[in-house]
Amino acid sequence: MMEAFVSVKGFAAALPLPNLDTDQIMPKQFLRGIDRHGLSKGALYELRFDSSCQPRPDFVLNQPPWSDARFLIVGPNFGCGSSREHAVWGLRELGIRGFLGTSFGGIFSDNCLRNGVVALSLPVEEIDRLMALVQHPDRCEIQVDLATETVTSFGDGVALGINLDPWQRDMLMKGLDAVGMTLSYSQEIREFEERYFLGS
Repeated sequence: MMEAFVSVKGFAAALPLPNLDTDQIMPKQFLRGIDRHGLSKGALYELRFDSSCQPRPDFVLNQPPWSDARFLIVGPNFGCGSSREHAVWGLRELGIRGFLGTSFGGIFSDNCLRNGVVALSLPVEEIDRLMALVQHPDRCEIQVDLATETVTSFGDGVALGINLDPWQRDMLMKGLDAVGMTLSYSQEIREFEERYFLGS
């Protein structure tokens, strides 16, 4: 069972690069197995580290307070490219619980949902506001609350309403993947089977 996402508060970091694909999020050298342990090292590796494997001091996730970020405010088409689920695994292990952007790669967004990570598509003006806001270390704390369907940015006091698909919201709040969500309807499935076979 995944960690449920009901209400999460934490620092948000700005990552405005457009079209950041899953190959960049999780480079191929970290795809040697299906064990998620240790994948945090590979997450955004070439952005976080230089050719000598030393942290790049100018990269946002290597600077406090963003080194403890729970959210990324991202550029358009984040997570495009190949379907590697390792990209979500690595970012989740790094401590990221959600992404806010204007658009996401379809498979990446689906992988987020199936791993208890929120990927919220918001209007461009709201992303621009958040992107500018969270670049200030004393104004970068936000809260994503699925119970009240709001994103609150504490730096400017704005509580923004969000509209998440009810099925997706239910999955995230219950900490269920697709199989777990299906099994939550096991009684209804059994009743359907009984009606189907009795009626044949």
